[in-house]
Amino acid sequence: MTQIKNICCIGAGYVGGPTMAVIAQKCPEINVTVVDINEERIKAWNDEDVENIPIYEPGLSNVVKEARDRNLFFSTDVDAAIDKADMIFISVNTPTKTYGIGKGMAADLKYIELCARQIARVSKTDKIVVEKSTLPVRTAEALKNILDNTGNGVNYQILSNPEFLAEGTAVDDLMNPDRVLIGGDIDTTEGKKAVDALVDVYAHWVPREKLLTTNVWSSELSKLTANAFLAQRVSSINAMSELCEKTGADVNEVSKAVGMDSRIGSKFLKSSVGFGGSCFQKDILNLVYISKSFGLHEVADYWEQVILMNDHQKRRFAAKIVQTLFNTVSGKKIALLGWAFKKDTNDTRESAAIYVADYLLNEQAEIVVYDPKVKTEQIYADLDYLNTRSSEENRARVTVVDGAYKATKDAHAIAVLTEWDEFKELDWQKIYEGMLKPAFLFDGRRLLDRKTKENIGFEFYAIGS
Repeated sequence: MTQIKNICCIGAGYVGGPTMAVIAQKCPEINVTVVDINEERIKAWNDEDVENIPIYEPGLSNVVKEARDRNLFFSTDVDAAIDKADMIFISVNTPTKTYGIGKGMAADLKYIELCARQIARVSKTDKIVVEKSTLPVRTAEALKNILDNTGNGVNYQILSNPEFLAEGTAVDDLMNPDRVLIGGDIDTTEGKKAVDALVDVYAHWVPREKLLTTNVWSSELSKLTANAFLAQRVSSINAMSELCEKTGADVNEVSKAVGMDSRIGSKFLKSSVGFGGSCFQKDILNLVYISKSFGLHEVADYWEQVILMNDHQKRRFAAKIVQTLFNTVSGKKIALLGWAFKKDTNDTRESAAIYVADYLLNEQAEIVVYDPKVKTEQIYADLDYLNTRSSEENRARVTVVDGAYKATKDAHAIAVLTEWDEFKELDWQKIYEGMLKPAFLFDGRRLLDRKTKENIGFEFYAIGS
């Protein structure tokens, strides 16, 4: 078996940083170096105050504190880390293409290719290259072509090791995974050695029965499939929430009844404003594109409907706010509690809050935002990225504050868009007294007890209520 002494991870983001921190903590004999060309990000990972690391995940700062400068290092010197490494994880962004063939659906693999070319240019010894980013099926083949034909005659083994992390619980997901999936060329001796080397890394803390090995293509496609199935459940319950509203049913009661069926289970059956995050939409669109590429148009249409339902839910939530406030929100103050796409993370990618805010801004609302972990500049950057209006207008009409009570003071309405635990502990009577009357509360996440809100005089409207 190949003995791994040095690991390099290219990409210090939401996957690479936490994953490598846990590997370093659990494998003290392996030196782990996380590299990124973003100097500010690496500086933040190396901050003396470990609470200032760039990614918020419960428990992550303690893991980093234990391993950093012992066998966990963060650096911008990509070439040196590649040269030294026995195993290289590629954990860079693979966004949906915004141009050319496959625009709006296919994964943009330019960063993956750049990594492969840099690895090929620098490497002088044999390497195991691990796909950690979420990639379309058969990307490993493209990686191998680049590595084998543009380098220094070095031998490479390509493995697929997709992440199955839920932001907010990433550390626990890494410590106690349902399974670890490792795909490789298991039909050859060298391929099997490479797979075994990565299995041995995870076996430091993950039971062997949870280490699943497959061929590389199955591993790549399993990641897309898992996210598609989970997103499908969210869109399914959100579709039923609209029917519940029309018929007088309670979507929470429906969800509970359905979730108690052992064939279905209760996870991902909570009605909300819609799913967000970096994976679900991107991966389903990628699956749609792959299906269309193979002429499987009915398959593509099936999965595309999950995205359409998700977009509909966001628009429907925002439209209900306008409708409830007497069909106009022009000049009215709307407080948004929460901007991250879910609690216990500072990740805002594809957050429902972005699109709800954009819709309300188009209706001339004045928006005030509070989120416990998302920085002000990120909120403005998210709105600017939509390119719906100028950066100056976004800053003039969106105010970011540092507390829920500040956000809700003199508001016409509140929309709770992230299920942060601290929102459950707010003094809602105090909030109601500080709002303009009539006051409205829109709770897309079903955070609070409905009776409590009714008792303090809120007119209560919510998706799935």
